[in-house]
Amino acid sequence: MDAMSVEREQGPSWARDNWPISELDDANLGLDPTQATLEEVKEKVAAAIQQTAGASAATDIDVQKAADASIRAMMLIRTYRVRGHLAARLDPLGLAHHEFPKELTPEWHGFTSLDEKVWLGGVLGFQKASIAQIVGVLQANYCGTVGVEYMHINDLEERRFLQDRVEGKDAEIHFTPEGKQAILAKVIEGEQWEKFLARKYVGTKRFGLDGGESMIPALEAVIKYGGQMGVTEMTIGMAHRGRLNVLANVMGKPYRAIFHEFAGGASNPEDVGGSGDVKYHLGTSSDREFDGNNVHLSLVPNPSHLEAVDPVVLGKCRAVMTLRGDKHGKTVLPILLHGDAAFAGQGIVAECLMMSGLQGYATGGTLHFVINNQIGFTTSPQFARSSPYPSDIAKSIQAPILHVNGDDPEAVTWACKVAIEYRQTFGRDIVIDMWCYRRFGHNESDEPKFTQPIMYDAIGKHRPISEVYSERLRDEGVIDGDWASSHQSEFVAHLEEEFEAGNDYEPAKADWFGGRWANLTVPDEDDRRRNTGTAIEPDCYDKLTEVLTHVPEDLDIHKTLGRILKAKKKALTTGEGIDWATGEALAFGSLVLDGYQVRLSGQDSGRGTFSQRHAVWVDQKTGEKFIPLREMRTGGPRFEVRDSPLSEYGVLGFEYGYSIADPMTLNLWEAQFGDFVNGAQIMIDQFISSGEAKWLRASGLVMLLPHGYEGQGPEHSSARPERFLQLCAEDNMQVCNITTPANYFHVLRRQMMRDFRKPLIIMTPKSLLRHKQAVSNRDEFVGEGHFFRIKSDLNPPAPTETKRLVLCTGKVAYELMDARDEAGDEHTQIVRIEQLYPFPSEPLVKRLKEMTNLEEVVWAQEEPKNQGYWFFVDPLIEQCLADAGHDMRPIYAGRPPSASPATGLASRHKKQQAALIADALGHSATDTDK
Repeated sequence: MDAMSVEREQGPSWARDNWPISELDDANLGLDPTQATLEEVKEKVAAAIQQTAGASAATDIDVQKAADASIRAMMLIRTYRVRGHLAARLDPLGLAHHEFPKELTPEWHGFTSLDEKVWLGGVLGFQKASIAQIVGVLQANYCGTVGVEYMHINDLEERRFLQDRVEGKDAEIHFTPEGKQAILAKVIEGEQWEKFLARKYVGTKRFGLDGGESMIPALEAVIKYGGQMGVTEMTIGMAHRGRLNVLANVMGKPYRAIFHEFAGGASNPEDVGGSGDVKYHLGTSSDREFDGNNVHLSLVPNPSHLEAVDPVVLGKCRAVMTLRGDKHGKTVLPILLHGDAAFAGQGIVAECLMMSGLQGYATGGTLHFVINNQIGFTTSPQFARSSPYPSDIAKSIQAPILHVNGDDPEAVTWACKVAIEYRQTFGRDIVIDMWCYRRFGHNESDEPKFTQPIMYDAIGKHRPISEVYSERLRDEGVIDGDWASSHQSEFVAHLEEEFEAGNDYEPAKADWFGGRWANLTVPDEDDRRRNTGTAIEPDCYDKLTEVLTHVPEDLDIHKTLGRILKAKKKALTTGEGIDWATGEALAFGSLVLDGYQVRLSGQDSGRGTFSQRHAVWVDQKTGEKFIPLREMRTGGPRFEVRDSPLSEYGVLGFEYGYSIADPMTLNLWEAQFGDFVNGAQIMIDQFISSGEAKWLRASGLVMLLPHGYEGQGPEHSSARPERFLQLCAEDNMQVCNITTPANYFHVLRRQMMRDFRKPLIIMTPKSLLRHKQAVSNRDEFVGEGHFFRIKSDLNPPAPTETKRLVLCTGKVAYELMDARDEAGDEHTQIVRIEQLYPFPSEPLVKRLKEMTNLEEVVWAQEEPKNQGYWFFVDPLIEQCLADAGHDMRPIYAGRPPSASPATGLASRHKKQQAALIADALGHSATDTDK
């Protein structure tokens, strides 16, 4: 915009030397379009004109003058390609007033007569044409009901592809009479569906599509043309606006099923399980067939958080691609339907666009469809964004943008056809920005004239799309006078039949364990309590020892890594002192050998934030990467580690989407520091903790959150375990804080080897990664073994000698044990709670019963009293004490309540830590500094 303002100040662009002519090479001048100067262009054009005119005629024309006119005409054409969309007829209401851009006029480019003819050399299909002819074609192509933005794309092939469809032989939007009738039929059905719901359920919120019904035939076109071009599975994500219409008229969900839900049916837990959700959040799946091509459709459930579903869709599609071995995404298509204000205003959109071309996250291009009803809740566009269009954010990845008038359903359908062709050809994102309106308020009980009186006066006078399009088709002779009303009557009669059938409709039981989830189930209490054998065989251990420590001869690794690998080999060979990272690698490798895939994603995951993992070895001379666990088998399951972009919200949503599509992959997301998970809280609240209850969609996603108080300040201490524990209910997920490599190994393997899936949140250590006591031996991994929900003291007194029991979780246990032993305390036992939820009541009660002389039970934690675990575990421990026959309550030992997770002063941290250790053990502290 600023550059064009400069043009207006300086005059026509063609008058300046060295103007980039990247689009002037349409005439095949044989120049490098990025390097040629104005003089070189003139010479080439003059030579071409002279050759065209012939030697005899060359003396009769002013070649240089003609060449100058040709260049000016080409720059006029280029200007339309860049800015013609600003003059397109996009707003159905006619309220978006724009002054016709001066740079699109012939006068701006130095032409005083529309009859003047210029040489074009094939540009726009003309060898020679008058200015009137050129402008006529340009306005028809760029200023009609479709406005195209594609000149910001660097790739010349992509620009030419789109240019051919806008200017070439296929530029004219053309459908057969039968095709036009099909489009009109879907528009009518979309409109009548909304009106029927409004009559039957007066005052009920449905967030109707009224005013944007052209989206229905457009999505049908996506399915049809996508199927023709090899797409066999489409996953759709959208917010609430128009969702019921998509469910019924695109996804093919039975009308009677939706009516049953309106009556209080299928979304109730009594029918299908779970807590249920409002109808305009629900998803479904179906199979559609067009022209002999079958396409599986999936509409992902979503919460009210606009655009939150976007990365979930992308992750789900990526999982399906991986399962199919589809490296480029040609058979799988993500479709994201956006609102205009949300597309511009929600940062998650930018995160998803950013991931679109990244290795490990790309999905072969997403089709973005913006339902641009020119208002966000009650906010007008000029207050909702700082750019002309809601779609401008997509220019950050050079995605083409097709703006289209929603009152022209043919144009919308054509745009979808072009979008599919582009996506399948180049594997990149593309945006359709459909300008429409919202006939009613934000919801059907809203009064929009409070805030937009002029707009809603215009909407009140504006005819529905079906009337506008029906009149057009009657004028064209495609339909007769009764066609539209007849189809409308037939469809409404069908809805009445379905409405009556809804009374007796019996929904099928939840299908959430079908397809790829067929061998999984919902766990009962016994399943959750039963130990699962997760140890590995000796030969597996030996094979992994070789894989994890062998350095290929042609690989030049970092010298420090060399020392680490030598130490690792010694630990694995002797079977002693196996550290955290090695235990993790044994879990990953053994699962791959067992036939599972492993995908680890997060910032710095390859090396590990604390240089502990080294899952990726980098050649110090070539920079090439070597991943040992990926090398141990070719074909079949594999280990995948991805250093993610600097995103929490988007990447965690992506991995959650991956996990709901593929239960046979151990899917892990790691925060760089546990505190950073704050940025992904929406995903945790709306999907991970509640998705199974609301939408009957299980997930086995693992979240690794570095956590521990080592004096690193408030931003690098706490992964906020209290937030996860507050969300725990109805067996929805697992929360752990594990203290040994072997127990970490077993909990990861348990995640895959049980016949159900639950999200697993692990507070992973920092200092324990290299702690001398936080190690395991070979026997803890091999032969027999399982995950321990509680862990014993390293040097405990006998149960009958125990007078004080200190319960804790995480790395503070080692500090407590060291302080206890140093003080010579022989009556205090320290028990680690390795799994906080579901709380291990049974094994804890069993131990408490053995402690017949118990006098005091303490809960010790590093976190402030108002954070961490105390408020969650307090009533649970009290109940365990009662069940074990002890008449007492637990006592808190830890930091006092605090607004900040931790102090930023190392000296204060040290004093606080010493004080809480002493308090937990009943010892005295010289300076508590509380």
